[in-house]
Amino acid sequence: MAKLNIVFIASEASPLAKTGGLADVTGSLPHALQHIGHTVTVILPFYRSQLKKNGIKTKAMNVTIEMWADGIQRHCPLHETTLNGLRYILVEQDDLYDREGIYGPAGGAYEDNLLRFLLFDRVALEAAAQLKEKVDIIHCHDWQTGMIPVLLKTQYQHHPKIAAAKTVFTIHNLAYQGNFPPEWIHRLGIPSHHYHPGDFEFHNQINCMKAGIASADAITTVSPSYAEEILTPEYGCELGGFLLHHTGKLSGIVNGLDIEDWDPSNDEALISTYKAGKTAGKKQCKAALQQEFGLTISAETPLMVLISRLADQKGIDLLLANAQKWLDRGYQIGVLGSGDPHSEHALHHIAAANPEQMFFWRGFNESLARQIYAGGDIFLMPSRFEPCGLGQLMAMRYGTIPVVRATGGLKDTVTDHKVSRGSATGIHFTDATPEAFDEAVEYAIALYGNRTIWARMRSNALNRDSSWEASAAEYAACYEKLLH
Repeated sequence: MAKLNIVFIASEASPLAKTGGLADVTGSLPHALQHIGHTVTVILPFYRSQLKKNGIKTKAMNVTIEMWADGIQRHCPLHETTLNGLRYILVEQDDLYDREGIYGPAGGAYEDNLLRFLLFDRVALEAAAQLKEKVDIIHCHDWQTGMIPVLLKTQYQHHPKIAAAKTVFTIHNLAYQGNFPPEWIHRLGIPSHHYHPGDFEFHNQINCMKAGIASADAITTVSPSYAEEILTPEYGCELGGFLLHHTGKLSGIVNGLDIEDWDPSNDEALISTYKAGKTAGKKQCKAALQQEFGLTISAETPLMVLISRLADQKGIDLLLANAQKWLDRGYQIGVLGSGDPHSEHALHHIAAANPEQMFFWRGFNESLARQIYAGGDIFLMPSRFEPCGLGQLMAMRYGTIPVVRATGGLKDTVTDHKVSRGSATGIHFTDATPEAFDEAVEYAIALYGNRTIWARMRSNALNRDSSWEASAAEYAACYEKLLH
């Protein structure tokens, strides 16, 4: 396989700036691609406060790109940093990117997000055009970079270093599409001849997700099942029919994990480490978690855990409908997350009424998340839809058995005990109802009571290959196919 020069352009990437799974992918996949011999550069906005908070040091490149946007000639300095051999280029514009949130204040979105990210897209293309080597692939991620394939084919063909580059557009979550009023077309100089239903026009608005779908050379999603689901009315978010016209360039490649970072055999956040074949440390992690939150310390009592945004997509209502019932049966529950205020209040109320059986930690704390993955017995993930999901991968990596709704990446990554008992790593349920979720949990509890079966499932989960290696090879094959 020929060595390729690949540029990732994204709105976030771990550990520089993160709100969710997108950052995990753009923070890990480039390393995996470099590991198999390719050269990758990641271009991001320069989120000054986020970088400072995350302890990331950068240096100025002594390069400033001038760019007109919304009636203003802007001067955009570039910065760079290298982490574990991967180069990042960052676009500075403090009035746009040095804000409290990456996309908006808590629970909202900035009204000028199209200005923020279209300016970034243009400067990112200019930065890519200044790299030493000709660029083979420009890999874009979600709506924030959806206009890049359009711009590259219409306004950036005069740059010899990027003119021949092929574009890959990855849909991480189709529900977030980037819709904006059409007056931005003239304010930002967006190619107006693409504003029609066959391209990025959507209900008399600009739709950045449609732009990427229409103009990219290849479209990927983050699991094979999600690639099929988004073609249906139920999961297509009103773009299912549009995507049907582009299925020839659509594929699904499941996400991976940075398995060196997520490794229970050397995780410093854990009170005791463990691995497949030597799992005594996991029992100590469970006891420590129970003690920390005032739960009854019991190795036999099943401890079910959930780490999630508290949102309708994540099926939190299915948990709330069953929680008291499960506590009454003697089980324990631990929840880490934040989001919908009603769900937060309900979880606080149930936990306060059952302090020896349930805890709820509002917010997110990565060290605590690792302790919960390690200390739990059963991981709950009742998502209504889940493009890929990383929680179930992390849970299995830590030997905690997931109970998941059979959708998207959950279906693709968790092997259901009801289907394949010898290689099972978890339990599926199909209907997004409290009853179906309860039935799946009871199935898991019954298995938990059989030490031999549970030990085998835990071993299967601990031994599952959740690395990026196989997925990186699939992306590389996608790139090669585009170029030849």
